[in-house]
Amino acid sequence: MSEEKKTSTEVSKVEAEGGRIIFADEVVATIAALAVADVDGVSALSGGVVEGITEMLGKKNVTKGVKVEVGAEEAAVDVSVSVKYGYKIKEVCEKIQQAIKSAIETMTGLRVVEINVFVQSVVFEPVEKEDAR
Repeated sequence: MSEEKKTSTEVSKVEAEGGRIIFADEVVATIAALAVADVDGVSALSGGVVEGITEMLGKKNVTKGVKVEVGAEEAAVDVSVSVKYGYKIKEVCEKIQQAIKSAIETMTGLRVVEINVFVQSVVFEPVEKEDAR
């Protein structure tokens, strides 16, 4: 009974005709991050300390604030976001969940079983000042 070791970059192994399909963690996280970026009312993905240090070093981190856990056929996603002021937070979060689920299932064939959305902050858009005359 031999058991294959899962490397840190492997997310899922899907048996396909002629071989296997293997997804890297970063692939699924990137799909989720891009899906969140398209949701109206989201100001930004919110990362933790590590992501903040990465940005200070000048490196762009597309998957900031996204954590994925993937099994053989299922995926779970945790995403941290900042929501724009004036939007209904519950509705924005539901749209985020729908967008992530749709994108991952469509692009990878994995079944998304859980999407946790953590609202880290509400962002106020700067008010444009009128010219004083």
